[in-house]
Amino acid sequence: MHPNTPYRFPLLSCAALALACGLPAAAQGAAPAELLAGYTAEAGAPASPERGRQFFTTRHGHEWSCSSCHGDLPTQTGKHAATGKPIRPLAPAFNPERFSDAAKSEKWFRRNCNDVVGRACTPAEKADVLSWLMTLKP
Repeated sequence: MHPNTPYRFPLLSCAALALACGLPAAAQGAAPAELLAGYTAEAGAPASPERGRQFFTTRHGHEWSCSSCHGDLPTQTGKHAATGKPIRPLAPAFNPERFSDAAKSEKWFRRNCNDVVGRACTPAEKADVLSWLMTLKP
């Protein structure tokens, strides 16, 4: 390593770790807008809140839709369709913890997309849903 670039390796290591974890670099931030920017960049197309609302409320050939647990308008506490466990509001304006942690957001997208569509959601689907959730305001 060149003596004038002592921080190059740790910066590259962080970027490599983010890529290895399957998260877009822009999605490492701690704000819904940063996550949305990362998913949109990865999708290569602008997000559509209307497509997100439709995706959220539609069943995709499986037993549940997103709204089965979160409600058609996820601004209030929902209830898990199988366990009955309460689920705090999903829209970030109604629950500031939502989409504030990139790793946690990815974990829940992975689990819930598998339940709802039987596969991982695409970056475009995540961007669409998140863009719709961000339009929901008190």
